[in-house]
Amino acid sequence: MLKITFILIFFIFLSLKDLMLIALSLITLIVISFITDKNLKIFFKSIKSVILFNLGVSIGYLILALFKNITPWHYITYINLKVILLTFFVFYFFSKVSLVEFFSFNKELSYLLTITLSQIFSYKKTYEDFKMAFRARVYKLTDKSPKFITRTFEFFFQKALKDSKERTLAMKARGFFND
Repeated sequence: MLKITFILIFFIFLSLKDLMLIALSLITLIVISFITDKNLKIFFKSIKSVILFNLGVSIGYLILALFKNITPWHYITYINLKVILLTFFVFYFFSKVSLVEFFSFNKELSYLLTITLSQIFSYKKTYEDFKMAFRARVYKLTDKSPKFITRTFEFFFQKALKDSKERTLAMKARGFFND
């Protein structure tokens, strides 16, 4: 029942076209979040996670609007509020409901989620190790920083390629592909 409610609310938010309804929905969700959690960490986390995307889209739309001589403010406000609303809703919902439990209705989705989560935690651990190594080895930020960042990026790129091959083989073994 909870899954159906989540999907229904998500699609209701997705279908909202009126700027005032989107703003009202966002304010309502912020109030509910504040009442239940006594803080707005999830809201600020959602803002932080979409700010670069929203900024890029907004700047692109502003540039386009300048060339076409249209007023972009309504659409920019609409798209930014909608993205923030949907992101905040998903973050808030999954702070209350286990992601694994939510996808437990389907064996394949559960397996894909397990693979994804294991990869996320593996990459997060490796990233933390790289951060600690950088702090331990670099006393003063000099020209070593760009080299370190480049090497770290190369490592993660190679790791992603290697891991994708392994994941593909594991998924083939479980019948995800019909090659």
